[in-house]
Amino acid sequence: MIMNHFLWLLPLVFPHLSSPVILLERNDGNLFHNWSYQMKGDKMVLHRSKRDWMWRQFFLSEEYMGNNNQYVGKLRSDKDRGDGTARYVLSGEGAGTVFRIDEKSGDLHATQRLDREEKSSYTLQAQAFNRITGLPLEPATEFIVKIHDINDNEPKFTRAVYAASVPEMSDVGTFVIEVNATDADDATYGNSAKLVYSILQGQPYFSVEPETGIVRIALPNMDREVRKDYQVVIQAKDMAGQMGGLSGTTMVNVTLTDVNDSPPRFAYSSYHLSTYESAEIGSTVGRIKANDGDEGENAEMKYRMSDGDGKEYLDIITDEISQEGVIVIKKKLDYETKRVYTVKVEVSNTHQDPNFFHLGPFSDTAIVKVTARDVDEPPVFSRTQYVFEVNEDTPKGTVIGTVTARDPDATDYPILYAIDQHTDPERLYHIDPKNGSITILKSLDREVSKWHNISVLASEMNNPHQRSRVPVLIKVLDVNDNAPEFAMIYETFVCENFKAGELIQTISAIDTDDPLVGHKFVFSLSSLNPNFTIFDNEDNTARILTRRSGFNRREMSVYYLPVVISDSDYPIQSSTSTLTIRVCSCDATGTMRSCSVDALLLSAGLSTGALVAILLCILILLMIVVLFSALKKQRRKEPLIISKEDVRDNVVSYNDEGGGEEDTQAFDIGTLRHPEVIESNKLRRDIIPEMLFPYHRPSPMKECADVRDFIISRLQENDTDPFAPPYDSLATYAYEGNGSIAESLSSLESSLTEGDHEYDYLSNWGPQFKKLADMYIGKDTGIAN
Repeated sequence: MIMNHFLWLLPLVFPHLSSPVILLERNDGNLFHNWSYQMKGDKMVLHRSKRDWMWRQFFLSEEYMGNNNQYVGKLRSDKDRGDGTARYVLSGEGAGTVFRIDEKSGDLHATQRLDREEKSSYTLQAQAFNRITGLPLEPATEFIVKIHDINDNEPKFTRAVYAASVPEMSDVGTFVIEVNATDADDATYGNSAKLVYSILQGQPYFSVEPETGIVRIALPNMDREVRKDYQVVIQAKDMAGQMGGLSGTTMVNVTLTDVNDSPPRFAYSSYHLSTYESAEIGSTVGRIKANDGDEGENAEMKYRMSDGDGKEYLDIITDEISQEGVIVIKKKLDYETKRVYTVKVEVSNTHQDPNFFHLGPFSDTAIVKVTARDVDEPPVFSRTQYVFEVNEDTPKGTVIGTVTARDPDATDYPILYAIDQHTDPERLYHIDPKNGSITILKSLDREVSKWHNISVLASEMNNPHQRSRVPVLIKVLDVNDNAPEFAMIYETFVCENFKAGELIQTISAIDTDDPLVGHKFVFSLSSLNPNFTIFDNEDNTARILTRRSGFNRREMSVYYLPVVISDSDYPIQSSTSTLTIRVCSCDATGTMRSCSVDALLLSAGLSTGALVAILLCILILLMIVVLFSALKKQRRKEPLIISKEDVRDNVVSYNDEGGGEEDTQAFDIGTLRHPEVIESNKLRRDIIPEMLFPYHRPSPMKECADVRDFIISRLQENDTDPFAPPYDSLATYAYEGNGSIAESLSSLESSLTEGDHEYDYLSNWGPQFKKLADMYIGKDTGIAN
C-alpha cells in the first residue's frame, strides 16, 4: 500500500501529464478514493474524488476448517439507495465456484477450503446493476482477494539419503557435504518457511551449520582402519526452530577414504619353513605376508632379502595379487653341507605419504629360517662333461680316460658305471663298472668319425634307480695313414701338333688326413717317360708337359702316365695315380677338333647314355640295310612252303613277334612245313651248322677317322661273319618282334598271292629312308641296288 506522500512525486516523474488521471486507490477506513491531479499554470493541484463502491479490505485465511462458507467481505456501491433495486454481479477467478456474492446485500463468501500453496490470490470484478431496468449503475470495478498463509507444510530435503566421503585423519571443520531443505509455506509472511538445521545422529564425529546445512568434521584423527562408515541424521525445522514448528529429516552416509597412514607389519617376528634338498632352482619354499590396514595402492607392499647366511641360496619375490612374499630357491640346497638357511626379510609400502612419516617407519622386518630335508640323491660326477683325446691307431684295450662319481648322501654307497649303448651303437668303447676307466674295443678311424659322443651312466649299488649321466666326448686324433690321390678325374689330351715343353694338364691332390701344419704334396713320375714329364709347382699342384714333338693318334691314341703323389707327414704315405692322355687333332691355336670317336663325342658334350643310344641306332640301320639286300638276292629262290596246303593250324602262334631283326634265332619257320616235306636226317639249308663256324661276336667300335669309315668297316665284318645275315633262311626275318620300323615282313602273305612277291621294301618305305641309306651306303658297296 502506497502512502499519501508518495503521490507528491508524480509531477516530478511525469511532468508532461496535464489532465486528470486516476492513479491510485487508497484504503481510508471503509472507503476507497480516487486520487488525481490537475495542472493550473505551473502548479499541480491534487484532487480526491469519492468512489461509488464501498467495502472492507479482503483477506482470507487458508485451510478454513468451519462448517459454513467462510465470509470474505461486503461489496456496496454508493449508488445503491437501499431500496432493493441494486443487484450485484461477481466475475473473475473463482466466481461462482470458489466465491459467491449475495445479489441483494453484496456479501462475499468462499465456498471451498483454500490452499495458499496452490493459489495465493484471486482477481475478481464486481458491478452493480438496476434490478428493474437491468442497466449498470456504474462501471465494473476489479478487486483482489489474498490468501493469508498458515504453517501447514513441513520442511522437505532435496534427497532422502545423501552420500559423502572424506579422507580419514582430516582436521576438525573439514567440509563433508551440504544438505538442503525447502518449505512450501510463504517465506515473506511470518516464520512459517524460516528453517534451522540440526544434527540428530552422528555426534560427536560430525556437526552441521544451522543456517546453511553444511556438514563438517567435528572429531580429529578419525581413523578408517578403526571405523570406515558413519550414518548422520540431519533435521530441518521451520518457525526458526521454535516450539511448535514442523520438521523434516534426511540421512547422510559418510565414508572415510583411505590414506597411507598404516605401515605394513609382520604378524610374527620369525617364520620357519622347510623343503627338500632336491628342490629345483626357482621352486617355491613357502609364503609369508605382512598386514597393512590400508587399502588399494596404499596397501601395496614389496619384499626383499636384507641379510642372512642363506641369502646366497634363497630369494623372495612379491606376489602383486595376494601381496605375499614368496620364498624361492636361488641355489641348490645341500643337506649334507648345511641344514638350516637363515635370511632376514624386509617389507615396505610401495607408495608412501610423507605427511604421515611422523607415525613411524613404513617398513618391518622378520627372520625366515628354511630347513633342508635329506633325500636320496643320485650320484654326482666330478665334472659336468669329460673330453678325452685318442690317436686313431691306438691299439684295442687301451685306457683312454676315467670318469668318477660319488654318492652325495651321507651313506656314500658304492657307484657302478655303464655306457649308454644307444650312444655307442658300434660298441667301440668299454667302461669298467667299478673304477670308471674307458677302454677301446675296436680300431678307430678318424676319417670315418672325428668325434665320438657317448653317455656314461652312474648308479648307486644299493639303489639302481638313483642314476645320473654325464656326456663323454672322445676326439680321435689324426695319424698319417692315408696316401694322397688325384683331386678329381682328369680328361687330358695332347694335340698331334704339340711341341716339346707344351703344358697339357695341371693336377692337384687331396688327402683325407688332417695334418697340423697343412698338406704338403710332392709329385713325381714312377719312371722316366719319353713322351711326358712332370714339374712340381711346390704349392700342392704339378704341371704335365710334353717331352717330345709330333704325336699321331693313328699310331697311339691313348697314353697312360703313372704319377706318384707323396705327403710330408710321418710316416710318409704315397700313392700312384694314372693319368689318361688322349691324342687329338687340333687346329693351329691348340683347340681340339677330334680324337677318337669317343673323344669327339665327349667333346661335343654328350653323355654316355646318349653315345650308346646313337651307336645302337646306327647298328640297327646297318642291319636293316643288310637285311633288305639279302631279301633281294633270295627273291628267285624256291619258297619254303611248297603249296598252300602245307600251312597248318598252328600258324596262330606266328603272332608272337619276338625281338625284331636283331633276333635271328628266335623262331624256326621250318616247323610250319608239312611233315612229309621235312627230312629229319638232312641238315637244314637255311641254317649253317655251328661246328663248322664257331661263334664270333663282332668287336666294339674300332678307332676310325670318321663315321663313314666306321660304317664301312662294320659292313665288311658282317659280310665275312657266317652268323650275320643274310643267309639262306627266311625264318629269321619272318619273325619281327616289337620295335620294327618296317612292321611285319612275314612271307606268309606272299605265299597266298600268285606270282613273285615284291621284296623291294626300301623303295616302299619312301624317299626319306632311301635318302638316309644312300647317305651312309654308297653305290660302290654293291648292295644299294
